[in-house]
Amino acid sequence: MRQSEPEGHGPVRYGPPAPDPGLPVLPELADVLASAAGRTSPEPPGGGPILREAAAGYWWRRGLRSHPEDVAAAPGAQPLLLALLAAHGGDVLMPRPCPAWWTPQARLLGRPAFHVPTSAESGGVPDPYALLETVRRIRAEGGSPHVMLLSVADDPTATVAPPELVREACEAAVGEGLHIVSDETWRDTVHEPLDRPLLSPAEMCPDEVTVISDLSGALLPAAWPVAAARFPTTGPGAGRRARVLDILTALGGFVAGPVAAAAAHALDEPGPVAARRGRANALHAAVAQAVRSLILTSGCLAGPAQAGRHLYADLGPLRARLAGLGVTDSMELEDYLSERLGTPVPGGHRFGDELGALRVRIDTGPFLGASPEERLEALESDAPLALPHVAKALNSLGSAFRELR
Repeated sequence: MRQSEPEGHGPVRYGPPAPDPGLPVLPELADVLASAAGRTSPEPPGGGPILREAAAGYWWRRGLRSHPEDVAAAPGAQPLLLALLAAHGGDVLMPRPCPAWWTPQARLLGRPAFHVPTSAESGGVPDPYALLETVRRIRAEGGSPHVMLLSVADDPTATVAPPELVREACEAAVGEGLHIVSDETWRDTVHEPLDRPLLSPAEMCPDEVTVISDLSGALLPAAWPVAAARFPTTGPGAGRRARVLDILTALGGFVAGPVAAAAAHALDEPGPVAARRGRANALHAAVAQAVRSLILTSGCLAGPAQAGRHLYADLGPLRARLAGLGVTDSMELEDYLSERLGTPVPGGHRFGDELGALRVRIDTGPFLGASPEERLEALESDAPLALPHVAKALNSLGSAFRELR
């Protein structure tokens, strides 16, 4: 292990999943899936023409010119990122903290993964100066950095990086010869109103950015795994896509036919899909705001959630009280809060944070209810926080944090 490579905290054999919407399947999508249930063949490697056309249209509506031949789909974000990293080679840089599933993909390929610090206000995008210093140090020690991962709308911090930071980080990365993989899974879960636009790195560095999106972020249930990648439309993009397709073929990474039909329908963003997304975003935003208020009242720290179905809390101010309970690091904090709240509360070590930092990701999905009926009631309510089951879950969280003061 080279000196700059961060030491791990042991293998994460059962890493936490991405924050789940906690909502029943949209009936229209269930109907599309059911109507395609008779399909007996999977999609071809990278997805069939209908799925890729729908993905291209999705990105085109967001200002990224795309065509079906620029797109590749896979049965989930993990195999897609694995194929991308394998196609590029070299060392991988990523922000600290970062999604729990990123580092294992690099480790699985035997690639060193270097975490670059971020600011508390803008997780997901590395600090440009720290990025340049990390690249310099890696090369001085014989490494070969090739890829930088980032997420403008972030898991786990729930922040949205400002355009000027995204631009500076991308310019620094491209100037050092790094290819950027921009995970934009959470871009359609931004909480309104947001005081800044969400700017994709592909808008600034079109030749050096591959965009990936896990459709479970805002469009599909997590049980129907589909993720898509948009490759640069110029330069070596076509060659990189071809290598990714080869790797997906070797992995057997084909999207199931019925799921592909539902994914294409969702990517077209018809009225019911767009309406469900809007209501879900508003619901999770309201719950996240309530959760944050309870956390701040206890004396802990948590930035405002700007996207997603989660927020990142820092219990460092309560370190002395936690130590009295036998909680001295994020692994112990994860165990303590998960047992106290009766739901998984992954610690910051899962996301590449320092083990000694007392940070956790708190997902908002569990507060919506224990049954599909309760969650649907929360979605359809004009005052979801006043519903008895939502209020009870929030009160339980508040009690747990008040006990730590």
